[in-house]
Amino acid sequence: MSRIGGFADDDIVGWLGLSPTLGGALGDYANAVYNQGRLDVRTRELARMVIAGHNECAVCRGTRAASSGLDEEFYLHVDEWATWPDYSDTERVAAEFAHRFATDHIGLREDEEFWQRCHVSLTDELVVDLALSCALWLGQGRALRVLDVGQACRLTI
Repeated sequence: MSRIGGFADDDIVGWLGLSPTLGGALGDYANAVYNQGRLDVRTRELARMVIAGHNECAVCRGTRAASSGLDEEFYLHVDEWATWPDYSDTERVAAEFAHRFATDHIGLREDEEFWQRCHVSLTDELVVDLALSCALWLGQGRALRVLDVGQACRLTI
């Protein structure tokens, strides 16, 4: 049951209408992450799903990237991001970034060994895209979870 507005369980957009200016800006931000961001789809999706796990967000966990070529096998191993052999080093670095962004952002900032590994795989531009993407997913996912909005939805982006 939604904590605001009495929205249906599968309404992930209606609540944004309660704050049209901020809701519209959030929509534009999400559009930029998914349609203008420079992360490749595998890297983006793995990082997004790591954040989804930390947020316990049903919307995010159920969302799949349309026309990406990613199958369910890719999504089934998200919790094994550090060890599953089909994730690349770049994808693992992005997943670790997302995990630590959600759980220990100060430790992440201070970890010189991580940053050395990160810069082997990601340019500064991609790190910024990853950080801004994680900020969207963490914030929006937690807002949905806290307000208990759209928690039964499966979405294709």
